[in-house]
Amino acid sequence: MSEASQPGRQRGFLGFVERAGNLLPDPTIIFVYLILALMVLSAIGSAMGWEASLPYSGSKAPEHAELANGVLTYRASSLFSEENVAKLFTEMPKTFAGFAPLGLVLTIMIGAAVAERTGLFSALIRASLRNAHKGLLTPIVAVIGMVSHHASDAAYVVFIPLAAIVFAVAGRHPLAGLAAAFAAVSGGYAGNLMPGQIDVLLLSFTQEAARIVDPTWTMNPLGNWYYICAIVVLFTPIVWFITDKVVEPRLGKWGGVVDEELRADLDKAEVTAEERKGLRRAGLVALGIIAFFAAMALWPGYTPFINEEAKGTARLQPLYASLIAGFFLLFLLTGIVFGRAVGVVKSADDVVKMMQHGVRTMAPYLVFVFFAAHFVAMFNWSRIGPIIAINGAEALQAMALPAALLLVCVLLLSSFLDLFIGSASAKWSALSPVVVPMFMLLGVSPEMTTAAYRMGDSYTNIMTPLMSYFPLILAFSRRWDGTMGVGSLLALMLPYALSFMAVGIAMTVGWVLLDLPLGPGAQVHYTPPTAG
Repeated sequence: MSEASQPGRQRGFLGFVERAGNLLPDPTIIFVYLILALMVLSAIGSAMGWEASLPYSGSKAPEHAELANGVLTYRASSLFSEENVAKLFTEMPKTFAGFAPLGLVLTIMIGAAVAERTGLFSALIRASLRNAHKGLLTPIVAVIGMVSHHASDAAYVVFIPLAAIVFAVAGRHPLAGLAAAFAAVSGGYAGNLMPGQIDVLLLSFTQEAARIVDPTWTMNPLGNWYYICAIVVLFTPIVWFITDKVVEPRLGKWGGVVDEELRADLDKAEVTAEERKGLRRAGLVALGIIAFFAAMALWPGYTPFINEEAKGTARLQPLYASLIAGFFLLFLLTGIVFGRAVGVVKSADDVVKMMQHGVRTMAPYLVFVFFAAHFVAMFNWSRIGPIIAINGAEALQAMALPAALLLVCVLLLSSFLDLFIGSASAKWSALSPVVVPMFMLLGVSPEMTTAAYRMGDSYTNIMTPLMSYFPLILAFSRRWDGTMGVGSLLALMLPYALSFMAVGIAMTVGWVLLDLPLGPGAQVHYTPPTAG
């Protein structure tokens, strides 16, 4: 019997977390239950006359609201009513296909599938870490780990075990390298130097929720850019200090030998001449794409990515909207030129097959989105969302709690849920229709609420055995220490998680108090619309 399956694993708080989490169904089924509960709640709300109002100076009421004498009113509508039942069945394809996150994520994933299948992501990770300086090994691992989120599974399957091997070859304890990499990849999941797929995914759910209050609100894929960069800056020295001063001394001197097997594993991580050529070509293509988008925004007399009639940051909205296509082209074209260089792309058919593979891997997401889309749509039809948001905002306003403290509450709620539900998008798709409108009415921007959620969803990934990659990391760790169990790995990661938590809360509070921009055109505060 392995360590992971021994009865002792079920004891204590961690055992409770594992047992409770194992009782939860798949996130898709959770949304089925949420839809059923929402239907019952909407019937109760309609029968009891639930409603909420707020002043509104516009001339046209938003969808699902009534406007009279400058007051906007939302009244609960039963999902069992004739209108809503007809809408559920007649608009089912429209509800699914019209769900904003679906098209955005699929667009990027089709391109990212090419970059991943050609080996571009893996080569980038190996090239970045293979010849790292021994003295700077830990911070390099930390930065690469947080940037490697764009590589999806490769961050876990390639980067984390490679970090352990590189530490071992450098004469350092391989478990320290594994811990540093796991902390960066999973505990620092909210951090990155460039926005990517997760930004588009979460902010697209934010857009759906924000439009409950402001139908004109449009997602900016760079809406959290400065915030996620700051996470990298703050978390990197934390990983460095804890790895070198806490974890590695606790592990003691590594008694292993750099034998032929270990050398062979490191040789497998070597970047070939063809891969280096592919990386150079991919880099040139990436620069070309950046130059193209810059030209479309700056070329004299021809600026399709600029709204010349708008003012302020609104002028850049077409540029922000075009970034979805930009990420698609970046992943697709760099993947193609890399694949040509290494010989895995010989014809257009190869590229098409890679795209198809990317869509196939999205099948579980498509099933999940079908139910999530209907939950969000039915939430809007019932009017429960704005009623909770308006009444909740009024209650919080009466308590006179500062915005920073309110956002910490969102952060901690996200952390707690992450112990049981690993999917960031599943949690946010359920939470955002309530918390985003509520905080908008309190003057907190959708981008800031999303940032707080992301922070809370990040550091708890390394604190729970229910995280989907936890068993894989445990298997990696047992290569170096056969006695490693669930508790051993959690104890190894706990110093990182608690440090990330403390710094993450302080960073979020400081961001609000200092009123720092979250990204280009994205601020902490939000002013409710006053025009129709």
